[in-house]
Amino acid sequence: MALRGTNQESGRPYNRRIVLESIRLHGPTTRGEIAERVHLTVQTVSTIVRELEDQGLILSVREEPRGRGIPPSMLTVNPEGGHALGIHLTPLGIEVALVNLRGDVVESRHRYTSNPMPDQAFALIREMVVELKSSPRCGRLLGAGLALPGPFDIESMSFVGPTTMTGWKNVDIGARLADATGLPAFMENDMAAAALGEQLYGLGQQLSDYYYLFFSVGLGGTMMTDGVVMSGAWGNAGEIGHIPAVPDGELCPCGNLGCLERYLSLDAFRRRGLSEANWVREITPIFCNAIRTIENLFDPETVVLGGLAPQSLIEQLATLADGLSNSVSARANRTHPRVVVASDCQHSALRGAAALAVFGVLSPRFGQMFETSEKGTVE
Repeated sequence: MALRGTNQESGRPYNRRIVLESIRLHGPTTRGEIAERVHLTVQTVSTIVRELEDQGLILSVREEPRGRGIPPSMLTVNPEGGHALGIHLTPLGIEVALVNLRGDVVESRHRYTSNPMPDQAFALIREMVVELKSSPRCGRLLGAGLALPGPFDIESMSFVGPTTMTGWKNVDIGARLADATGLPAFMENDMAAAALGEQLYGLGQQLSDYYYLFFSVGLGGTMMTDGVVMSGAWGNAGEIGHIPAVPDGELCPCGNLGCLERYLSLDAFRRRGLSEANWVREITPIFCNAIRTIENLFDPETVVLGGLAPQSLIEQLATLADGLSNSVSARANRTHPRVVVASDCQHSALRGAAALAVFGVLSPRFGQMFETSEKGTVE
């Protein structure tokens, strides 16, 4: 991702976010290196660095002199300078994690509950947040980010109901989340949050254009282009689970026949009742067709496979890439395999949700990049 600041006065919050991200990605680093990297003046960077130091978000360390002159201060992110709450709501349960500025999951809580209604979900979130706030490992909390299943605002396009969560229509999610946590609240669909988590703390540091295939109860995904989530006109880009896969196949709750997620998803795996190896063997042609479709549509550097499925199942699916036939991605000069396993399948959505909160609080005007929302009303 190319980080580039702006010289407009109104862009100061944006520049602060860019400088902090440059330090996180490239630290230990100097003010001069940051200025060159993000195309800002050293004076502007120095002013922002002072603010970030005063807030305890970064650390400045000066190395011992090795010759003439005083070496410049080296800047790094202070991982304990602040924490955010990453929350992942699914039809299977709710997880809340305390995440530091380096993206480490410091502590977490999980409640198993099937298709929780809003009152139950936010009561459980409040309960877990109270537990985490009382933890001795909890420092200053910046905000709370929620990742939840999409698509948003499409009543017929889900496997269990509106926004894939039954009973969540017309819920002001942002307001309910802020009330339950006592913190600034942000939200995103879980596949985009997972892609963001991977971008910031995983393979995204080596890649700029990749597709994140989110293997969950359903199936979704999102394309990351130069580090930015491709969101679509209504924030629902990437709903690959509803691409027709089998002519006259199984009826999908969306009303169509043979949708991909009826065959390739955690729900599909559990309904078949097969061992992992047998199920993977059975769905191999469907999986390979899905990967080739993604490749031909988006031309990614690689397809990153992650989600809520067991790690062993994700890894077995990734091995199917060895038998992929031709697509625009079948090229000799590749630097990455056509399919790779996410660096942290189980925590990507949590870490991405926490990052939404950090970025939203530190740089509210940066929201357009990650499609954060302080309203979060699902209609």
